[in-house]
Amino acid sequence: MAETKRKGARSAKDIPKAILEQLNAGKIETANLVEWLAVDQKILLKNLLEEKERISYLALVLEDIERLKKQTVNTINETIGKGLYKQALQGDDSRFLMEIVSHPSDLVRCWTTYYIASDENCTLEETLELIKPFAADSHFGVREISWLSVRKLISEDISQSIKILSEWTKSKDENVRRFASEATRPRGVWCEHIELLKQQPELGLPILEPMRSDKAKYVQDSIGNWLNDASKSQPKFVMELCERWCKESPCKETDYIIKKALRTIEKKA
Repeated sequence: MAETKRKGARSAKDIPKAILEQLNAGKIETANLVEWLAVDQKILLKNLLEEKERISYLALVLEDIERLKKQTVNTINETIGKGLYKQALQGDDSRFLMEIVSHPSDLVRCWTTYYIASDENCTLEETLELIKPFAADSHFGVREISWLSVRKLISEDISQSIKILSEWTKSKDENVRRFASEATRPRGVWCEHIELLKQQPELGLPILEPMRSDKAKYVQDSIGNWLNDASKSQPKFVMELCERWCKESPCKETDYIIKKALRTIEKKA
């Protein structure tokens, strides 16, 4: 799907009414974070289910949302994705996934990642393979939600996850490579920490090593942030790794990663 060319409004109040209506109708993608946060997911859900002739799913998914202790963009996003999976499963509606997997709305595609991650009949490898197109999505929001949707599954089987994702580091697509790093960050953003990687960050080396001089800044930022996360619990590991990388990979890409990796350590110095 082509990247949107719209710049998007700088504040929610500046979003044109016609644009917001199209966003809530699922006709167009959000152009920036302001629009992403402004979409009314309940209205979008109703419009989606009317469009796909699944309006019977609406009431129970809305009930799931109402039961949330805290309604945020992310918690609603997750609840809708999981709720749609539950409704489709109960209705033996295997076609529904194929009808939303490439939807024009980025938020609907975000829901789809949680839908996929809800299927307990899939192995971890199968689930990650289904998530890969979303990791490569042209939209920033879908890429972020794609790793968030499977973060718990990754945390539950770090060894297998790293084995699978280490192969993703060979991808020609920088978004896929970045997913491998971002999804396994010891602390991460908007997510639970992975305690095992906080204490044993060396387990992540099969993902980190192949990308220590990655040409893409998007990947460099993620690797640097991964190591900065690790430095908060295992600073010695990060310092020794960066020292080795500095000797073995003397280039501007590695230098940039090292600078990001050591920022917390250097602040404390």
